[in-house]
Amino acid sequence: MSVSQSVEAGAVPDEVPSGGWVRWVVAILASVMVLACIAYNLELHTRLGFALLRQQYMALQLGLALTIAFLRFGPRGRPVARPNIVDLAIAVACFGALIYAAIDFVWLLQEQFYRPWQITMVGAIVVLGVMEGIRRRAGLMLFGIVAVFLVYALFADLVPGRLVGRELSPQRLVDYVGFDSSAVFSSPLAVGTITVLLFVFFGQLLFAAGGGAFFTDLAMAATGRARGGSAKIAVVGSAMFGSISGSAVSNVATTGVITIPLMQRGGYSKEDAGAIEAVASTGGQLTPPIMGAAAFLMAEFLDIPYAQVAAAALIPAVLYYLGAFMQVDLIAARDDIAAPEDADLTVRKVMVQGWHFLIPFAILLYALFGMRSDPEDAALLAAVAIAVAGWVRGYKGTRLTLRTFGKVFVDTGTSMVDLILVVAAAGFVIGVLNVTGLGFALTLVLVDAVGSSLILLLLISAVVCIILGMGMPTSGVYVLLASLVAPSLVEAGVQPIAAHLFILYFGMMSMITPPVALAAFAAAAISKAGAVATGLAAMRIGWAAFILPFAFVATPELLFIGSTTDIAIAATLTAIGVAGVTIGISAHWAGPLNSLLRLLFVALGALTLPLGFIGLSTAAHGIAAAAALSLALGLIVLRRGRTSDRTT
Repeated sequence: MSVSQSVEAGAVPDEVPSGGWVRWVVAILASVMVLACIAYNLELHTRLGFALLRQQYMALQLGLALTIAFLRFGPRGRPVARPNIVDLAIAVACFGALIYAAIDFVWLLQEQFYRPWQITMVGAIVVLGVMEGIRRRAGLMLFGIVAVFLVYALFADLVPGRLVGRELSPQRLVDYVGFDSSAVFSSPLAVGTITVLLFVFFGQLLFAAGGGAFFTDLAMAATGRARGGSAKIAVVGSAMFGSISGSAVSNVATTGVITIPLMQRGGYSKEDAGAIEAVASTGGQLTPPIMGAAAFLMAEFLDIPYAQVAAAALIPAVLYYLGAFMQVDLIAARDDIAAPEDADLTVRKVMVQGWHFLIPFAILLYALFGMRSDPEDAALLAAVAIAVAGWVRGYKGTRLTLRTFGKVFVDTGTSMVDLILVVAAAGFVIGVLNVTGLGFALTLVLVDAVGSSLILLLLISAVVCIILGMGMPTSGVYVLLASLVAPSLVEAGVQPIAAHLFILYFGMMSMITPPVALAAFAAAAISKAGAVATGLAAMRIGWAAFILPFAFVATPELLFIGSTTDIAIAATLTAIGVAGVTIGISAHWAGPLNSLLRLLFVALGALTLPLGFIGLSTAAHGIAAAAALSLALGLIVLRRGRTSDRTT
């Protein structure tokens, strides 16, 4: 599967093919997609005096996405100047069937019990169109997983043991997964087309106004003069950029072309340069306030406010980047990597030119956390703010104009196509789990298999998440794992928000874990390093992400669950533990570390981490933390003393 196939909403979209009428049709359909989303969220239909079911709106958006997909992308998933006759026929069929469904959905819903042929027609076109669409755009991994579930549904009554399901005819299956509100037109597609689309629109407006350059410059100004500044620019810049873009691979492709060569010129190895960018870009999807599409899906699955999801993700995200930031700093100290020679920007200069970019973010955060508005309303307000700010003020010669504003509509719509196809396919899986009873059976089988051992269940779940996540876009990973793995964790007693963040973290770790580490492979293509070597280096630099999920499952205080004192203690202990292990891995602290000191730092750091599974009390974790801090401070004092003696 090509890297480009993994890019989802928020990614830099493929260029619209330059071939004649196709370009204009795609541009019109993409713009209609965005305008329809804005109109729906403003409830224009209600203001105009007519009712509109949510499923009608989703059918329209799915029809537009499928039509664009088959007009723009050929059988191999690559952009084409004009479609062949077969793809054109598929595009027309998808458009016609779903526009009909959008118009006549109320009647179809009323007649659903009698299974009219119209529902079968719509369902068949939706199933075939979405499956072929994800094969082209999301790759064979997701296609194969969804296909397995569909085949299972056809033969569920013949499956032996506890995974047996109810009998379904092909027509009943197509009618259900391709039309029902509990399948394709369920919450994943609703979140994608109602909420995520507006955040992608906000992001595209921000970048078109020069926001991408502003964030990169701000990161360079803040960290570029420091030791190993080139890598710190990558960590800080990709964290800010990635939390908006929503795609690890597109983040690597966008910021990596600047940061990876900068790191290599500074003295980082090819493997480390690519790995640092991959780790930083992957973490963007775990970082509030936006966190890519998965955060909105999580809020929908858990039926909690989005602000609660963002708050729960805050401390783990800070700890994730603490580990990455410390490691790039210690690598720079160990290998004597200085600041980039061209790091001449200052925060003041950058802020003077780009202060207006803070306004939409302030509005977004206030709307989300202050006004407690729905995410889509907050995104719409922030989009209006960046449109006004970007129109009035430019950044380094980049300003929103009528032409760029129009291009934003097209780019937003075309970049949403992959996400809409993925969440529609995820709806098929949810539909199969519901109609066959497989979801409940899988939970029982998995829980019974590990008995009462929560740690064993978590380890198995982590491995499953990484395997299922390989080669899949973020939203597809999350929805699949939320349906298959999260219920087992919740059944075993894990806090629901902790269970869903656990699967999100390990689903994302597939981006840096060989053999299919898409973010690391994309970075390796830029750095010209070995793909697997870059992936292994990314696992080393991003090691904290493999242990933090276990920490916040064992210690929910890391997710802002509990008293302020307990939250502060848990966060402090985890930060010290992450720092200790990172020092040991990096083999440097106030100078080179021998094997014994490295092992001691790793051991003390690990004992400091508040992992309830190892049976240590808070006092024991505190003693380990004190020992780690004493060792770190002692080495600093000792080595400074030696340096002073040599100087005198």
